[in-house]
Amino acid sequence: MISRLQGTVLERAGDRVEIETKGGVVYEVEVPVPVLQRLPSSGGAVELRTVHVVTETSTALYGFIDGAERVLFQRLLTASGVGAKLALAMMSTYSAERLARALVEKDTAALCQVSGIGKKKAEKIALELADKVADLAVLTPHPAGERPSGAQDAVQALVALGYTFGDADKAVRTALQAGDVDNTEELIRRALAG
Repeated sequence: MISRLQGTVLERAGDRVEIETKGGVVYEVEVPVPVLQRLPSSGGAVELRTVHVVTETSTALYGFIDGAERVLFQRLLTASGVGAKLALAMMSTYSAERLARALVEKDTAALCQVSGIGKKKAEKIALELADKVADLAVLTPHPAGERPSGAQDAVQALVALGYTFGDADKAVRTALQAGDVDNTEELIRRALAG
């Protein structure tokens, strides 16, 4: 099994990156969007932690920058109905921490934002994985230990304005970290300004 890959980035295209090792072997590695955004441009040195997935019809190498991302991907694969492509889509929609948090909180609305996941599938995946990924969900503390009630409304409002769910969620969390907010409307204004 290939667990790590060190080399030089030759090409980045879509959700794939080609890496040439010092020995001259070029590997094609599929990576989630947050990992792709953090990779160096062509010619840059990189080290990826990998998961080699072999099925009856294909073989693929999936790459991650840190160990927590790789562990989360491996745990996603243990859920029934979640294959490598769906796990990659989940990790492309959210950062590893945010995805783990959505699973732990059983946030089916967030999971439904992933292409290929409907409400029933989201509930099933969250039920199966909530306990398995709890150690990977670095929960952001909120007043009284819970997410403020207006935060979810603010996220939905930003989605209605054209934000992706992931961007809306991030903007609202950033606005919340800036200080106390009196109401949902103020939270939306701060998120839009940020």
